[in-house]
Amino acid sequence: MKDPQFPIRFTFNVTTLSNDFTATDATGKTVAYVKQKLFKLKEDISIYDSKAKTNLVYRIRADQWIDFSAAYSMTNAQGNEIGKIARKGWASIWKAHYELIDQHQQLQYHIREDNAWVKVFDSMLGNIPILGGFTGYVFNPSYSVTDLKGQVICQLKKEASFFGRKFTLSKLKPIENDDEERIILGFMMMVLLERRRG
Repeated sequence: MKDPQFPIRFTFNVTTLSNDFTATDATGKTVAYVKQKLFKLKEDISIYDSKAKTNLVYRIRADQWIDFSAAYSMTNAQGNEIGKIARKGWASIWKAHYELIDQHQQLQYHIREDNAWVKVFDSMLGNIPILGGFTGYVFNPSYSVTDLKGQVICQLKKEASFFGRKFTLSKLKPIENDDEERIILGFMMMVLLERRRG
């Protein structure tokens, strides 16, 4: 997942039993295949370099039994921690808020939902027969990464689709290589959690 060409698209597979998606860059090249292990008490995410699943390149695992305020450790193929993404429990009840922490346990970035009302309207209208099937075309949340100075670095947007299966990650400012890797992995974990929450 070195030097991917932005934007990066996450496309969920709706025909499989597992919670998985493929990440492709602007050239159409597969940069990662992300697979969440089901029926685990702790989140356990495997990230491969292709859908063939022959080369495991990263893992993301929860450090708590419940995910209300859990932190998720990101490691490379050698088992070295490259950072964490931590969900801010109470702050995320209304509006999703995560923190990206580097390999030295230092806070680097914040990820925040841009507009919480989108999720509220999607949830309300999603329960109405017939109409609920079309909310994926109208209510599409977005999430922004900001640095400690408040500058927006990247943004993830849900694309209009019937099953809510497509997301696009755009880079808005230059990012250092190891930070780029951490941000992409953080978004991969976050999108799994937020998609499950609705």
